[in-house]
Amino acid sequence: MSPARTLKVVPELSGPVEDYLKAIYDLERSGEAAETNAIAKRLRIAPASVSGMVRRLARQGLITHERYHGARLTAAGRRAALKTIRRHRVIEAYLTEALGYSWDRVHDEAERLEHAASDELIDRMAKAIGEPETDPHGAPIPSREGTLKEKAVVPLASLPEGATARVERVSDESAERLRYLAQLGVVPGATVKVLEHAPFDGPITVKVDAAKRAIGAELAGQILVVGLSRK
Repeated sequence: MSPARTLKVVPELSGPVEDYLKAIYDLERSGEAAETNAIAKRLRIAPASVSGMVRRLARQGLITHERYHGARLTAAGRRAALKTIRRHRVIEAYLTEALGYSWDRVHDEAERLEHAASDELIDRMAKAIGEPETDPHGAPIPSREGTLKEKAVVPLASLPEGATARVERVSDESAERLRYLAQLGVVPGATVKVLEHAPFDGPITVKVDAAKRAIGAELAGQILVVGLSRK
């Protein structure tokens, strides 16, 4: 697919369009079909509001849409989604590293700023803090060229007892959850060892540094790790 054919459909997208493309990208990445209800849930809007925007995005060449199969990003749509994701994650990184924001405060600020910041400003921010590869929550930052390197990660909840892993990434959408994880020491780069799985979806006991921590099964499913070993 030639760059010329994709570049002409991505200039000057509105904030709502960028939000839709990000939502569809996230749904595709998670393996979930980007159907109307799933997009509405992701964006916290009524399903009735989604149909018209989906048709508009399809007309713009940013997605394809099949009934019962949901929306899928085209090459141009994926490029636009990654551009917005880059802005969001660079802003988060800049706020923490250059301005001293805590990691639980940067998501909402980045949501507000990501649609207004120019590519030049984002590139200057990234350069000023040493071209970070990840945001404060461990999510990889897309390159200026629109490429993204994703590590192979698994949920902490999926690890067996005795497994040791490194925390790679946590969701940035809940400030309260981030504050709680920080209190537990469960942050990107931390090493955790699974000690016990309680039955019936009970908590998972892990060792973080020298401390034992109990983490609910649902939350443990949202902590993405890279397995290191099993002893």
